[in-house]
Amino acid sequence: MASRSNRILVPEAREALNKFKLEAAQEVGTPLTNGYNGDLTSRQNGSVGGQMVKKIIQDYENNIK
Repeated sequence: MASRSNRILVPEAREALNKFKLEAAQEVGTPLTNGYNGDLTSRQNGSVGGQMVKKIIQDYENNIK
């Protein structure tokens, strides 16, 4: 089985990724905060990740020529 890592490859991007995650959480109505979020359900966390992917794909589609 392949090893998985949530390590950020570009440490300078950490702040931008956190901002992006908080914006996505706000858009789907998930009460995400900086710090501990262990009280959120898997569904809530998944909706944030899904929104992030949706926005990345939308941005890519808007920028291809």
